[in-house]
Amino acid sequence: MEVEDYITALSREGSLLGDAAEEAGLTAPVPTCPGWQVRDLLRHQMFVHDWAGRHVREQAPEVLGDPGEAAILAGGPPDGELLAAYRAGLAELVTTLRAADPAVQCAAFMPATSPLAFWARRQAHETAIHRLDAQSATRPQDPVEAFAADFAADGIDELIMGFAARRRYRMRTDDKRSLTVATTDTGARWLISAADGHTTVSRDPAGSATAGCALDGPASGLYAFLWNRAAREPARVTVTGDQDVIDSWRHDVRVSW
Repeated sequence: MEVEDYITALSREGSLLGDAAEEAGLTAPVPTCPGWQVRDLLRHQMFVHDWAGRHVREQAPEVLGDPGEAAILAGGPPDGELLAAYRAGLAELVTTLRAADPAVQCAAFMPATSPLAFWARRQAHETAIHRLDAQSATRPQDPVEAFAADFAADGIDELIMGFAARRRYRMRTDDKRSLTVATTDTGARWLISAADGHTTVSRDPAGSATAGCALDGPASGLYAFLWNRAAREPARVTVTGDQDVIDSWRHDVRVSW
């Protein structure tokens, strides 16, 4: 996907999130984010959109800090202004990314073809997953139908090749464990191997890798499942082999943002 594709996805997913939040109401619980109400989801996402945009606008040389989730959820505008402020922040982020020099230099925290590509991709998927959260508060989506297959496969790639390879999200196991993930509709495949507290990841386009556990399913369902937003059955995910690997993934590879 190109940078503009990500920005278009960000705009679309962000608008859907706002619409779902408005329909549900600020005090509705968010089933996919236990303990949160819709107002918490909006405050969280509004902060992240501003935080991401600041990297590009300010050409920040290092990843910017944050005040912590408790402060984020306690801050921001009053409830009566929250939805409008969220939508304004989304529009500002989209404008920032579209107006940015493709060669802009700023910090990023995962590999990408450019810093701008990183932030556009990260915010597109950040917002897409939280759109699913917002909709869970009012009209839950079929995980298999929630996302276009190519976009979902790209999100799986970001999660595996980006987040799962980072120290803070690695599978914590002293045993050797391995997992293949394959989308049945796009043909994409990945291999994750964990041993002695280390995780290695790779793409497996030829499908030549074997592992102790295999996940197969439609890209949209796998995307929601791997982000812990859907159970295996509704996501139509097939698990073959060592089930403990999936338990380790769902417990350890949890991205709070």
